[in-house]
Amino acid sequence: MAFEVKPIVEKPAQQTARSLHVLYHELRRGGSTYSYVVGTEAFERHVALYARLRERAAGLLPEITFDDGHRSNLEFAAPILHARGIVARFFITVGWTGTKPGYMDWAELRELQAAGQSIGAHGWSHTLLTHCAESDLQKELRQARLVLEDKLGTSITTMSLPGGRYNRRVLAACANAGYTQVYSSIPKAADAQETLIGRLNIRGDMREEWIAGLFEPHSAVLAKLERTYRIKAAAKTLVGDTVYEKLWALVNRKEQDAE
Repeated sequence: MAFEVKPIVEKPAQQTARSLHVLYHELRRGGSTYSYVVGTEAFERHVALYARLRERAAGLLPEITFDDGHRSNLEFAAPILHARGIVARFFITVGWTGTKPGYMDWAELRELQAAGQSIGAHGWSHTLLTHCAESDLQKELRQARLVLEDKLGTSITTMSLPGGRYNRRVLAACANAGYTQVYSSIPKAADAQETLIGRLNIRGDMREEWIAGLFEPHSAVLAKLERTYRIKAAAKTLVGDTVYEKLWALVNRKEQDAE
């Protein structure tokens, strides 16, 4: 897949704005009942919305991220983003690259990078980092970063937490492994200088009008989502990750072998 060379320049005013990072995973033509799949037509409308929101003088600045490294990120997302001159950040599960069906190989990942998109790490095996021993954290964090840097020939300084799970030990390990910014799943706005960045997961059933409301100044919708997240985080602690993941898979109609 070849992309026309098209410089992507961020506006100076946007560099100091507060941002809301949105999170996608897989794109598909026609979408899916699985919540973490977004249809390509819906994504194209979302990106058009984000482009309009970036032109406003007030409100939150949309920033787009992807987790896991699914092949649809290159096949579908990259051309749509490129057409609007938008840079997204793609967090890659390094151990899946070139080994897991449906996910990018190294040549495809380099093509995504050459198209002007930004690359970060999403661990080595998508293991929840709060479950890792110190030796496992070395592989999930440091080895993942070093392999990405070696294969792509660029510095990797951002990390997305698998499952959004973290604690003080995990954040300290991320810093020790060389990451300067860590991305979570907490739906809240962030300043550019923050080291722990929240994100809102975009599901396939979300409408553009509702998404647009999140970026309004002092959005009550976003504040409610953050409160709901805190309640869900407490529920995870009470029932444990195993039970919570089973409930999550049922509610979100998770497909077999999906992450």
